[in-house]
Amino acid sequence: MTRDHTLSNVSEKVRSGKFSFEDYLSACLQRIGDNEERVQAWVCVNEAVAHRQAKAMDQALSSGISLGPLQGIPVAVKDIFDVAGLPTLAGSELRSDHIASADAPVVRRLRAAGAIILGKTVTTQFACFDPSVTHNPWNLSHTPGGSSSGSAAAVALGMSPLALGSQTGGSITRPASYCGVVGFKPTWGTLPGAGIVPVSYHLDHPGLLARSVADIKLAFDVLQGYRSPSIGTAPSLSTAQAKPPILGLLDEYFMETADEQVRQATLAAVERLRSAGAIVNRLQLPKSFAVVHRNHKVIMAVEAAEYHAPWFPGRREMYGKHLQALLDMGHSIPATEYAAALAHQRLFRQELSGVFQQVDFLITPSTSDTAPGTLETTGDPRFNSPFSYAGTPTISLPCGLGGNGMPCSLQIIGPGGKDLKLLEAAQWCESHLKWNHRPGLCV
Repeated sequence: MTRDHTLSNVSEKVRSGKFSFEDYLSACLQRIGDNEERVQAWVCVNEAVAHRQAKAMDQALSSGISLGPLQGIPVAVKDIFDVAGLPTLAGSELRSDHIASADAPVVRRLRAAGAIILGKTVTTQFACFDPSVTHNPWNLSHTPGGSSSGSAAAVALGMSPLALGSQTGGSITRPASYCGVVGFKPTWGTLPGAGIVPVSYHLDHPGLLARSVADIKLAFDVLQGYRSPSIGTAPSLSTAQAKPPILGLLDEYFMETADEQVRQATLAAVERLRSAGAIVNRLQLPKSFAVVHRNHKVIMAVEAAEYHAPWFPGRREMYGKHLQALLDMGHSIPATEYAAALAHQRLFRQELSGVFQQVDFLITPSTSDTAPGTLETTGDPRFNSPFSYAGTPTISLPCGLGGNGMPCSLQIIGPGGKDLKLLEAAQWCESHLKWNHRPGLCV
């Protein structure tokens, strides 16, 4: 039942009597039961509470009471977001005694729209680089990416139709691409970061993973504070009325350094969009791009080191080796270098906004390669971190399969603050990319 349903058609089918919210929840839980032992996407599943809430949602609906556009929808929450009464472990034994006393604001907004918080999904340790226990549902020997690894795997398998994730470098876009789902990172600062274990205050973005752009749009409306009077009636995107976008393909660095199967999948996707009416121009990056990756890491390292100062280095042995290296780097960086990186971040954001004077949106491959065939890495975020650094909104759309049978995706980047325009263009692109593949475990 869960495989191809969108959020809106779940509501429609429940209202038409084809199944209940409790039936839909049971189907999601069945997916978890069938696959969790192999995939390990979840920290905890709040099954009993979810069943009680689904039953209450059905009773409300039978009484003619609408509780919002996400009524009865099970949502997975990355385990760096506080959910009242549940632990927020952030992938670390250092937080084994933490129980959240209140929901993070983004979780509270989901609940207010009728969503059922199904449970917490696995993250890499403190949402950084050391791999988690989660496996890629397309091939269990491949990484699912990180740090939103459990969220991406859960959505890909239909364990939940919607998940919260977060991105500091590439932690939504990369796992979304590797697992063949849609991943959306809003403009920096659009969604509140309170109640979320931070990595870097100037780089962290709460965001969403789902199976379609329309589902992302419905949930994003909720997270921005939109409240629908009835189920499934949030403002819709119209692909029929959408104007084909003017896209800027970034050859320099991105297409030049992508591996061959990703490059070919990207070119094929671009050609489908061009054939459907999109204008595609090839653009150059601003000169300030040259030091983006270095400065991104400087900001991330310093701010992570500041957050972890109460525990590190006194409990160094409890940190993964990659996180240890990041925090060591953060402690060694002079204040002048950190200040210069923040100044450069502002410059790059300004120069990138100038690029959007030529096109509506930028496009690149979502990742430089398909999901690596190892669980010892979360993959390379270098195609994503420049846009986390700039704070611009991005969305990753699955667009094809590599020769190894693993998903490839297109990353679409919008101007800062133009999140809804980006989602409208993304839905137009999605309608022409016609992705309809499912992972091998999703039968």
